[in-house]
Order: sequence, then structure tokens, then C-alpha cells
Amino acid sequence: MDERSDRIAGVLVGGACGDALGVPYEFGSRALAGEPRMLGGGLGDYAPGEYSDDTQMAVCVAEVAATGADLRDSEALDLIAAKFLRWRAEGATDIGVQTARVLDSVIGRNTVGLGAAMAAAAQQLHAETGRSAGNGSLMRTGPVAVAYLDDPAGLAEAARAVSELTHRDPLAGEACVIWCEGLRRAVLDGTFDGVRAGVELLTAERRQQWAGWLDEAERFPPDHFPNNGFVVTALQAAWSAITRTPEDDHFRKATSAAVYAGNDTDTVAAIAGALLGARWGVSGIPEEWLQVVHGWNGYRAAELMRLALRVAG
Repeated sequence: MDERSDRIAGVLVGGACGDALGVPYEFGSRALAGEPRMLGGGLGDYAPGEYSDDTQMAVCVAEVAATGADLRDSEALDLIAAKFLRWRAEGATDIGVQTARVLDSVIGRNTVGLGAAMAAAAQQLHAETGRSAGNGSLMRTGPVAVAYLDDPAGLAEAARAVSELTHRDPLAGEACVIWCEGLRRAVLDGTFDGVRAGVELLTAERRQQWAGWLDEAERFPPDHFPNNGFVVTALQAAWSAITRTPEDDHFRKATSAAVYAGNDTDTVAAIAGALLGARWGVSGIPEEWLQVVHGWNGYRAAELMRLALRVAG
């Protein structure tokens, strides 16, 4: 596999490995002591190396993107929404409260128009609660970046559209844009510079605040952002783990640092793992993790690699 293909595959595989590494420790389900390990358990009956909803939902997005569909189109969003509902019914080992409420409100609808209906349900939930900036769309955004490696403007539009299926708060969409640009540039350039560049894809009035949040993440360790169910602090914890960890054995050490942020450990580590995988490729992921990572819909590391490469065309 060439270097670029290695990095493309690393987006999905890296996210899955971070997810599976964080599963045993989610919300204090097991005390952290020493280096985190893929022990299974956690908040569900997970086998060692099994990933959770973070990767399960990313797989739904990736399977649609792998058909060559433009994720901005209503037909593609309908298919993603339908896959989310199938996953909800058949494969969800965990699901966020916000995502569950949105998905449950459109169960039974026809596939045609389902994406718009789901996004409308997300809008209604945001209008009712004023709180829909959870981390649930950021955790699954990796495949969007892989689908738009040569189109940053399209990437920004698609990242928002896929995010808004369940998370209507603009902060969630903005976080997805920033992280997707980070992933895109990591694949193409082999750097982490794309996260800062992603801020420039936002509207002018939003850039200063996000730049400040990234500055804060670089100043403090991941556990400075413990309330990481919120999309901003989830991104900050992941960015802190990446930027504050020496690059020797970077994937292992930075995903472990993300787990040590605490609370939503699988999600923060999945977010970090996708970007680390985009930068270092599958070849930078510990071999023992590649051998055991697996989950719904029957994917192991090799299948996730092939799926990512199909997304990239």
C-alpha cells in the first residue's frame, strides 16, 4: 500500500482503534491505571477490541460515500439516514440521548425524504432544548473528509449537511468542518496543519472563537476538558492529546492521552484516532490493536481499510 492509501485507510481504522481503546473506561466504568488497553466491557457487553457507536455510525456514512454519492445531495442524505435507522434497530450497542431522540422521531418513514425529515427533527429538538451541540456528529465525521480529499469547499458543505442530520447546533457543524479539513490535509500533506486551516473555512465571525479554543487546547492537558460530551470540549480534548504528546509512537501515546481525558473516553479517543490515523497511516497503529479491533457491521481492520479506500475512489 502506498503512503497516501495508508493514510486514507488510517482515518477509519484509527478512529475505530481509538474508539475500542476508550470503550472500557467510558464514564468511569473502569478505573484508569497505567496504559489503557482494549479490554472490552465498559458500558456494554463489548468484547476486547470491539468498537462502539462512534465507529458504527461512521461506517453508515462511509458505506454511502463508498458508492460515489455526493453527500450534499438529498438522495445521499436519505440513504445515510436510512442506514442510521437500520443501525438503531439492529446494531446500536450504545447511542447518545440526542441522537436517539432524533432517530426515534422518524422511525417508519419512507427512505425518500428521510434525510430532510431527520434534519427537521434535529432542528425541532434544538428549538425545544437550545442544547444540541453534543459530540455525536463529530465522532462520525471522518468518512466525509475521505470523500472530499480534493474539494475543501465541498468538504465543508458535506460535513455540515451530515452533521445536521442529528445535530443542528452550528457549533457541531463547525467542529466537523474543522476536523474534516484536519483529516484531509493530514492525508494529503502528512501534517496536522489542517485543523488550523479548517478554522478558515468557517464564516469570518466564527474564526476568532475557534482559534481561541484551539489555543486553549494546546495550553492544557486533555483532562482539563472533562465535560467532553460537548462538541467543543470533545474537540479540545482530542486536539490537546495530539498536540501535547511527543511524536514518538504518537498514535499509541496520543490516543491513550485522549482516553485519560476521562468521561466520554471512547468518543474523544475515536476523534483523536481518526486524525492520528490520517497523519501516520495504518502502519503507525500498534499491530496488536489492528489484530483485535472489530465491530458492527462485521468489520475488522482489513475491511475498514478497504471501505476507506472505496470512499476515496
